[in-house]
Amino acid sequence: MRAALFADVHGKLLLPFKLADLYQRETGHKLDVILQCGDLGAYPRLETLDKATLRHAARDRDELGFHDDFAADKPAIRHFLEELGLRMLCVRGNHEDHDYLDQLEAQHPEAPLFPIDAYERVWVCKTGWPQHYRTGHEELTFVGIGRIGDRKGRRDKRFIQEYEQKALRRLHKTKQLFDVLLTHDKDDASQRGYGMADIQQLLDEVVFTYHFHGHTGEPFQLTPNSNGLTTTVKIKELEFGPSGVLPAGCMVVLEKLGEVLTLNVVPASLTNKLTKHNWHSA
Repeated sequence: MRAALFADVHGKLLLPFKLADLYQRETGHKLDVILQCGDLGAYPRLETLDKATLRHAARDRDELGFHDDFAADKPAIRHFLEELGLRMLCVRGNHEDHDYLDQLEAQHPEAPLFPIDAYERVWVCKTGWPQHYRTGHEELTFVGIGRIGDRKGRRDKRFIQEYEQKALRRLHKTKQLFDVLLTHDKDDASQRGYGMADIQQLLDEVVFTYHFHGHTGEPFQLTPNSNGLTTTVKIKELEFGPSGVLPAGCMVVLEKLGEVLTLNVVPASLTNKLTKHNWHSA
């Protein structure tokens, strides 16, 4: 089994699918699923944009990609996604229409994840719910934690909610071993005094092989977690730089064969074939 992983897309929801398609064509390796670390830019209605997204969208229409390409059916996009045959499983970031996502989450009370787009190709994982993605004889197990943390106790919807923290506390009691913890934020208290403490608390109680996150703006890096068991991977945000190309470490592929997990960073020589100027038409 192979999973492609991406971090913050900020509206460019079609781009991870196009990179997955390019990866398969260039390498001959089939992907089974896409995992994504939040900040989708899931704003189906322009009147609900937050200030940061509104500011960026004034300079770059790509910030509105969910509204433009995924909120309502477009036959050409549907055809491409059906041909590709992949789903993208995500966590919430802090730049989303959380009222919209809350409504969809409430419609699926017993399910661990729920679709949010017109094509049912983008699914959001509920915080603290075990996820099991199966294909053939292989199974990838993971848990998602969405939104960001707040050391000041604020509860607006950018920040992790009490019901989500309760789900995480229930998970502390599990004896299951997971392949992946997928989060938007990280616990950054020791370096910068903020972040989400719930993340490290979970890593100290439950065994994960890898922890993937975005959000912070830091470069791609692999860091051994303080629990001595988990490798934390900061995936670089999926944002085009001043030269119009994507940064190093913006796409990684996790391969599972039996019980063995192997992480590969997709080289820039591949990702750079899609630029700010050609990716829509590629």
